[in-house]
Amino acid sequence: MNSNQLLVDDRPVAAVEVADTALTRARGLLFRRVLPEALLLRPCSSVHGAWMRVPLDVALLSTDGEVVHAQVLRPWAVTRPRRGVTQVLEAPTGSFERWGLRAGSRLAFISA
Repeated sequence: MNSNQLLVDDRPVAAVEVADTALTRARGLLFRRVLPEALLLRPCSSVHGAWMRVPLDVALLSTDGEVVHAQVLRPWAVTRPRRGVTQVLEAPTGSFERWGLRAGSRLAFISA
């Protein structure tokens, strides 16, 4: 997985791992004892909380990095696919509130 810096509305907020292969997307955050600050899955339009033990902050993003929808995903729940979503950002619960991330926010990823 690649590591990058996550910017929310041009503010650096966290390190982000990028899962951009079939294998890294399939693994996602499953079975990890320690969660990264953030994980970007791309291409991806929906995620599930199967086998997860804790809720996650999840943002559904357009190709240009606009947050289409943000929510807390509970274990065993599923996000509803939405038009224009091509990538998904996951983070520990409470991260989005700290970062000021919400629907309409613009995200950018800078290679570390």
